Amino acid sequence: MNISRSITEELIKLELETEIEPFDDTGSIERWRAEGKEKLLDELVGILEHDARIGNRKKLLEDFINRERKATTAIGHGVAFPHIRSMQAKEFMMGFARSTKGYDFGALDGEPAHLFFVMAAPPYDDKLYLRVFQTLSEMLSDESFRQELMEVKSPGEVIRAIRSKE
Repeated sequence: MNISRSITEELIKLELETEIEPFDDTGSIERWRAEGKEKLLDELVGILEHDARIGNRKKLLEDFINRERKATTAIGHGVAFPHIRSMQAKEFMMGFARSTKGYDFGALDGEPAHLFFVMAAPPYDDKLYLRVFQTLSEMLSDESFRQELMEVKSPGEVIRAIRSKE
């Protein structure tokens, strides 16, 4: 599957900028994590916004937040796949973002997420969406590939790294 065709340099952000205050022990860890995810999802939706294939940005963000409330999309090993099927996606789209420091995204292994593949598709477009998700999951099970994505210096290198694994 040619995942590299689904992503362009404009949909890649090599360092996320979302600032999340450290947890202060006076509130709920779940609430703190949810608020942090919402801020981060806002930045990730901003990446997809570079693609002209979204409808209402605010509704798309709401859809991502509601999806994340159901269950975390962090799969462990520093990887998260925020993904939705939404009427706000005119067709399949995918973006990539990286964070050197990592974010608490509720991964089952308790590790921060550093690599984010954000995907949105219309509700009726299951085939491509599921194939990309499955293929990326397989690629990211390779520790050397995850490390390569952490070390790339340009958006073009991200695309080349994905292409080399296809």
